[in-house]
Amino acid sequence: MHNTVYDTILENKRQGIKSFAVLVDPDKTSVEKTDGLIKLCIDAEVDFIFVGGSLVVSDQLEELVQQVKKSCDIPVVLFPGSPSQVTPYADALLYLSLISGRNPELLIGQHVVSAPVVRKSGLEVMSTGYMVIDGGAPTTVSYISNANPIPSDKNEIAVCTAMAGEMLGLKLIYMDAGSGAKKPIPESMVTAVSSQITTPLIIGGGIVSAEKAYNNCKAGADVVVVGNAIEKDPELIREISQAVHACSALPQTAPRS
Repeated sequence: MHNTVYDTILENKRQGIKSFAVLVDPDKTSVEKTDGLIKLCIDAEVDFIFVGGSLVVSDQLEELVQQVKKSCDIPVVLFPGSPSQVTPYADALLYLSLISGRNPELLIGQHVVSAPVVRKSGLEVMSTGYMVIDGGAPTTVSYISNANPIPSDKNEIAVCTAMAGEMLGLKLIYMDAGSGAKKPIPESMVTAVSSQITTPLIIGGGIVSAEKAYNNCKAGADVVVVGNAIEKDPELIREISQAVHACSALPQTAPRS
């Protein structure tokens, strides 16, 4: 099985190319509204579409993924909140291990349960060290995970956690302030972590403008994920995509806020 999505992420990192992922939560996006969202993603040249959420109480995950795959060539990556959020119609799966917490179920327990289903799905599996960072407000992910987030002013904890994940062999590090975060992950923390690991770094949560997305990329993020802000204003997809792609290995002028 060829790890085409992961190879793309690695190659982009090698070239200093930043990537933009739109996060679609099946609980918040109806299948009927998906066509318009997909069109915006195509027009804005979005790199990845992440699908999933902390709960997913609806039963339309698989239908939504099939609709996206039928309508565009943008890779669809599952961002599961539980082992039940798996469908073989996606391209890849972020196999999340919550390395910022001490809940054994989310470190390895749920992986044991889901392993047969994941293997049978044929999905490209990308082992991911998932780190929840305090975004200034309680979030669904912090509640569901039953784990305290890393304080946003404790760069050294974030750095050591990411380093441990990398040395354990995880393919990606994903730092997330959570859906509905009041503030994004501090740029100083992104810089501190990115400077100490070679593993691709994904940043999400609290990114509500093109300027914030740009600044996260400049700080060291390889992939920026935006979901909540786009749910409120889908037109932001174009602005944020332009900002992320402007932040290449060459010096660029930051976009206006």
